[in-house]
Amino acid sequence: MAQQIMIIGMGRFGMSLARTLSERGAEVLAVDSRRALIDEAADFAAEAVAVDATDEVELARLHPEQRDAVVCAIGGESKEASIICTALLRQMGAKLVIARAADRTHQRILKLVGAHQIVNPEQEFGSRFANRLLYRGLIADSVFGSDLQLTEIAVQPSMVGRSLVELALPKRFGVLVAAIRRGEGGKLSQPSPTEQLKEGDNLVIVSSETALTNLMKGV
Repeated sequence: MAQQIMIIGMGRFGMSLARTLSERGAEVLAVDSRRALIDEAADFAAEAVAVDATDEVELARLHPEQRDAVVCAIGGESKEASIICTALLRQMGAKLVIARAADRTHQRILKLVGAHQIVNPEQEFGSRFANRLLYRGLIADSVFGSDLQLTEIAVQPSMVGRSLVELALPKRFGVLVAAIRRGEGGKLSQPSPTEQLKEGDNLVIVSSETALTNLMKGV
């Protein structure tokens, strides 16, 4: 059965999230007070409604408690509205409330009114983009939880001709090599601990952001 997810706020973040979730098989209910954005979301969402999510009566009619998750994606220019909406969602018994924060103060308030999870897309993107600027061998990354990420990096010059056993990356840097990609466009495979790494290889590692930084600086 497809997950049922309500997304409130069809700005750039909310719209992108709603579209991606819909493409991946979720039943998305898109909510915004702006009719033009709702008309746009109606092209891909299972349902799209023009509602003021800070109106308790109107929000209750959407039955957020019946959804697998509700994302309050209201933008930073409407902090008060996002706080009110998040509080109402919790009062109505929503199972999982994920709220978008614009800054640290906003994040603290959203947590206080009951948000289960907080996201800050701008901050997260900025941090990840900074890593790509600093470490040109970083190819792709995905974040899991608060301090764990899956990252694909190019084998650095100092790694070429050495094996994973020799490099001792878990011991030296606290990173785990989950897979290796041989050559551009090659398939991922399980890494051999004793096989020498070659120029053009990529490593897929699991680490904290701090461990990744230490690795890229230290090898």
